[in-house]
Amino acid sequence: MRFRELAEAYEKIEETSGRLDMMGLLAEIFAKAESREIGPIIYLTQGVLAPPFEGVEVGMGAKLAMQAIAVATGYDLKAVEKNAKKSGDVGDTAEELISERRQRSLHSEELAVLKVFESFHRIARISGHGAQEKKIGGLVELLNSSDPLEARYIVRFVIGALRLGAGDSTIMEALSIAKTGGRAEKESLERAYNLCSDLGLVAKTLYEDGPEGIRRFGIRLFHPVRPALAERLSSAEEIIGKLGTCAADAKYDGFRMQVHKRGNEVEIYSRRLEKMTPMYPEIVAGIRAQVRARDAILEGEALAYNEDSGEFYPFQTTIQRKRKHGVAEKAAEFPLKLFAFDLLYADGRELIREKYSERRKALESLVREGDRIRVSDSAVVSTAAGLQKFFDDCISRGLEGIIAKDLNAEYVAGARKFAWIKLKRSYKGELADTIDVVIVGYLLGRGARTEFGFGGFLGAVYDEDEDRFKTITKVGTGFTEEQMKGLKRALDRIRLKEKPNNLDSEIVPDVWVAPKYVVTLAADEITRSPKHTAGRGKDGESGYALRFPRLKGDIRADKGPKDATTVREIAGMFARQGRRALGA
Repeated sequence: MRFRELAEAYEKIEETSGRLDMMGLLAEIFAKAESREIGPIIYLTQGVLAPPFEGVEVGMGAKLAMQAIAVATGYDLKAVEKNAKKSGDVGDTAEELISERRQRSLHSEELAVLKVFESFHRIARISGHGAQEKKIGGLVELLNSSDPLEARYIVRFVIGALRLGAGDSTIMEALSIAKTGGRAEKESLERAYNLCSDLGLVAKTLYEDGPEGIRRFGIRLFHPVRPALAERLSSAEEIIGKLGTCAADAKYDGFRMQVHKRGNEVEIYSRRLEKMTPMYPEIVAGIRAQVRARDAILEGEALAYNEDSGEFYPFQTTIQRKRKHGVAEKAAEFPLKLFAFDLLYADGRELIREKYSERRKALESLVREGDRIRVSDSAVVSTAAGLQKFFDDCISRGLEGIIAKDLNAEYVAGARKFAWIKLKRSYKGELADTIDVVIVGYLLGRGARTEFGFGGFLGAVYDEDEDRFKTITKVGTGFTEEQMKGLKRALDRIRLKEKPNNLDSEIVPDVWVAPKYVVTLAADEITRSPKHTAGRGKDGESGYALRFPRLKGDIRADKGPKDATTVREIAGMFARQGRRALGA
């Protein structure tokens, strides 16, 4: 496939905000792809070179891209920078200057999708002395062969600013339509994706092995499973009413980890499915020494733990371990312990479809006694009083709360179901749980905040049904000076000229940003508001809003935009809040 065809499809997608229209355009371009092309096309559409756990990035920012544009077009760098400042989009600058280039290369060729994809990978592999110049050279080579529209998307991709607004769910439905003519295979595609976290691999399997291959798709070592997520309820009585007799697991406030083991080879993946292995050498050693299986995939929560007192350090202490440098020193100061809470695979046995009670039994028999790995504290309870007692004990030890688990439920990869229900400590004057929002825009500072250029942000939650973000709050208080400076720096790197394509918002901030960064908020309550779009009914019913929202900590490095609280969760919290107000 010619890259020009893909660029034309991207241009049409960019011009539409309707999910069905976007799906149709994607299905049309996917249907033209050969099996060897579909994986790269999927990755390009996601704005990545590989799934996140492979950690492959082009490694070029806007400044390097502008240098490449200058070389490829014959304009001096200042002219390129001036144009980019005016347009607000380096991709648009590339398009305009390529169309008016002052010099042409003697060596150019028509660009194919695979050539562009392979060139991006070549640029990503460049490292060492003179790497920046070589990366610029690689991009110049691509731009020399590109037409203006191709240049727009080549540059946007390179600097991580493609932002088509096509979510994974939309892409999977489009794949189903492209290969089967309908959406019937979306569910099996989603299941496969949840098992491997690699949409390119899923697409390639569909094209090579058909729907049957997708239905046979199983867990693969060193392809992290998308994590199961917990629903929320606000009392032990509600949980027992929902689940009956259940397991209550201690809820640890640390790093959620998924560990894959094959012999002595061990990899650790974060909640966001990024490879974190070099940061936690003591966990790697513990897995090798304490796990009684050659091959295994298990999940746990790692946190700094005081062996002498039996107390858990706060998350602010544990977070100090998330670093690429000085690992050995911090590991000695704050060693981590992994509290394993689920087992997904062991020596050829795929446990993901087995009952939780069976997975727990297998986990307990798999983990030897030792210093680094321990099975999480858990108890089977059948009454609200028993559940409350376990909860109170966890809180007294400095934990967040509990996760109640349906003893008969499978592991629900990549989804939030009532198989797991969390109950967290609450504080006077606050909702019983915090809310994770994705920042979609910010407000300029005024008055005393003028010097910071930041006065607050617009936050949104995720609508799973529509694969879009919906606004729920503006946050303008509770920031420290350092937080304002840090947020301004981070958000300016992802500024947009206009509203994100996958966002519904009637509020217009001073600056739009790409939905990328997640922060945690506390609030007094959830109210109804005609200004916000989260949960807005088709009959004109007002959306949800947060009353007195306040920031809890900094940007959540462990969560991506689709990990934000969902509209469905907000609706549930709103309903439970109403029942509490009535004394239920």
